[in-house]
Amino acid sequence: MGPVRALGQPVTAAILTLTTLLGYAPQPALADRSIGAPPRVLRFDPAVGPIRWSTCPEDDEVQCGLIRVPVDWTVPSGPQIDVQLARSPAGDPARKLGVLMVNPGGPGVSAVNLALDHDYFGAEIRRRFDIVGIDPRGVGRSAPILCDQDLVDAKPPPLYATEAEFQRAEEYNRRLAADCAGRSGPVYEHADTISVVRDMEAVRMALGTDRISFFGASYGTLLGQLYAERYPERVRALVLDSVMDHSAGVDAFLTQTADAVQGAFDQFVAWCARDDRCVLRGRDIPAMWAELMRRATAGELADPYDPPSRIDTWELISAAFSAFYDPQWYSFAHYLEEAYDPEPTAGGRRALPVLEDLTPHSFPAVICQDWSLPVGGFTGYRDRLRALAARAPQMRASPLALTAVSGCLGRSAAPVNPQRPIPAAAGPVLVVNSRYDPATAYPWAQQVARQLGPSARLLTYQGWGHVAYKHSDCVSAAVDRYLTDLVLPADGTSCPAVEPKPFGVG
Repeated sequence: MGPVRALGQPVTAAILTLTTLLGYAPQPALADRSIGAPPRVLRFDPAVGPIRWSTCPEDDEVQCGLIRVPVDWTVPSGPQIDVQLARSPAGDPARKLGVLMVNPGGPGVSAVNLALDHDYFGAEIRRRFDIVGIDPRGVGRSAPILCDQDLVDAKPPPLYATEAEFQRAEEYNRRLAADCAGRSGPVYEHADTISVVRDMEAVRMALGTDRISFFGASYGTLLGQLYAERYPERVRALVLDSVMDHSAGVDAFLTQTADAVQGAFDQFVAWCARDDRCVLRGRDIPAMWAELMRRATAGELADPYDPPSRIDTWELISAAFSAFYDPQWYSFAHYLEEAYDPEPTAGGRRALPVLEDLTPHSFPAVICQDWSLPVGGFTGYRDRLRALAARAPQMRASPLALTAVSGCLGRSAAPVNPQRPIPAAAGPVLVVNSRYDPATAYPWAQQVARQLGPSARLLTYQGWGHVAYKHSDCVSAAVDRYLTDLVLPADGTSCPAVEPKPFGVG
């Protein structure tokens, strides 16, 4: 439910923008070794234009394209937008297996950029597939949803303690929605993932291919699930890495993610006790954390990377959550040490120029159209925060999940794509998740694998971090073999944990 992030990025106190094999066994052969039934006759949708191709300005080996699609797929003759995609051609055309569509999640992360990244997928995948990334509508280069930067930055921390704070958050959400809709046009009200699925099918048709393979990470797994539900005969292979469970109600959404991020904190503490390179080894990290939280609540905690500015409780929790993504345990330990025992600083914070600016911000538009997350007013919200804090005493809640729930407060429009169980798959699906993923809870992967039925196989990475493909050679080998040979790992297969290394260590 978040972007694929590069290993070794420095920890900051800013939250992630809310807005990666042992024992194979061949599976019983299907009639055509694909996920669905034989495809229907290919017919091009007259509501969709052809792809207009050109060389990508970032990389002359990759083709960039624009395709025009309806803003509202229920009114195909209405206003249209341009959706941008990138295609990295297969390195070995004679052995090409077709198109691999990719999406790195978010919601709000560019899939075009993933197609431009020649280092993400293994060499065999790049030789055998045209890798196609489509920036979802409202994201990146595809009619991006834009909002006032200052207004986005003014979002109140969602640990509301009073009804007045709760009501101010509702009013803030309404002001933000009006601002973003006014600046972005009709795409703002049509940013749901079902509309993205329709765009994805339009691209498939325009490419002239009968079937696609798909790799979705994080929120991209919801796109893969919904595409396979709507167009099962068009899917050759489906990989879901770090899985969204679109059947989760608000309480499961909050509690399972709180358990996941608290588990990530506990794993950090356990790692520090066994790794002599941890600068906090031998210290009582939970006690240090409690003191840092006390200072943050009192407004006394200096940002160790930007003194003497202060960080609040929400920013401290968010810094931890961000650090657990890769995970960045070494740098996070230094961050805590410097926050706990700060060096003296001279002078004040440098004043930055005030600029009027816009920022891409599709997260609430997508989430609030894809999820129904009612909390029952301030009382219901307060009671949930208390229950979450009891389950997750250090982290209190998942910052990503709480940002999603709080960001939909006060919105009058009902979601157009609310939760429901995903139907059983017609053919083999590979579901992948880290056991200690801080963002997409491991039980979500288990639940989605059960919903998809006996054709789905869950591959567990027994380690840490979000998006397992880039964290483990074992995982990437299993994913690559499935994509190329349509062979799933044996039932119950897991990949061993790989201990994180300090930044800069190979």
